[in-house]
Amino acid sequence: MWYFINKFLKRLFDIIICSVTLVILIPVWIIIAIAIKCDSKGPVFFTQERRTKNGRLFKMYKFRSMAVNAESMGTGLFNYKNDPRVTKVGRFLRNSSLDELPQLLNVVKGDLSLVGPRPCVSYELGDFDTLNKKYKKRFEVRGGITGLAQIKGRNENSWDEKVTYDNIYIDKFKKHGIFVDLSILIGTIAKVFKKQDIYEKKSDVSMNDEDAARSAEEEIIRIAHLPDEEVSEKIKVTS
Repeated sequence: MWYFINKFLKRLFDIIICSVTLVILIPVWIIIAIAIKCDSKGPVFFTQERRTKNGRLFKMYKFRSMAVNAESMGTGLFNYKNDPRVTKVGRFLRNSSLDELPQLLNVVKGDLSLVGPRPCVSYELGDFDTLNKKYKKRFEVRGGITGLAQIKGRNENSWDEKVTYDNIYIDKFKKHGIFVDLSILIGTIAKVFKKQDIYEKKSDVSMNDEDAARSAEEEIIRIAHLPDEEVSEKIKVTS
C-alpha cells in the first residue's frame, strides 16, 4: 500500500511542478528559441525516440543543441569534449542543462517522471527483449529527466555503473518513497550549478573520437546482453 501511495504522490508531484514550471518559464523558452534560430539552420526542437517504462517507445523533446542530423555524423550518440557538431548556443544550453527543459512536456504527458532512470535511445542497448535481468530492471519505472546516476557522476560513469545506480534508485523508492526523489532533485540542482560531468570520457584516450564511440557502443550492447549468471553488481546498495 505504501508503494502505491508513493507512486500516486510521485505522479501528482510531477504534474504540478512541471505544469507550473512550464508556465513560469515561457519567456525563457522564447529567448532560447530565438537564439537557436539565429545561431544555426534547423528546427528549435530536437526529437528522439527513447525507451521508458516496460520498454515503451516515445518521442523525447529537447532544445536542439547540435547540427541537424548530428546523430548520423561523427561519434553518433556519444558527445566528447569539443564536439564539432555542437552549435555555439547549443554549447551554452548543454553546459547549463537548459536543453533538457522541453522534457517537462514529456513528464506532463506521462512519458517521463522528474526522477527516474534516464531513457535510453531506442537502439542504444540493442534488442530490448533479450536484455539481461539487470538491464531490464531499470525499465520497471518511468524514465526520468534526472536520476541517482546523474548525481553520482552523470557522463563520468560507464553505462553499467549507471544501470547499477538506476536499480539502486528503484529499490530505494520502494522503501523510502518520494523522499528519495526530493533528495535527488536537490542533488541535481547542485550538479547543474557546478557544471560537472557534462561530457563523456573515452575509455582509451589513444583512440580518435569516432573509434572510441564505436568501441563504447559495442561494449554497452555486449554487457547489456551478458547471461544473468555472469552479471554482478559493482556497487553495493546503501540505505
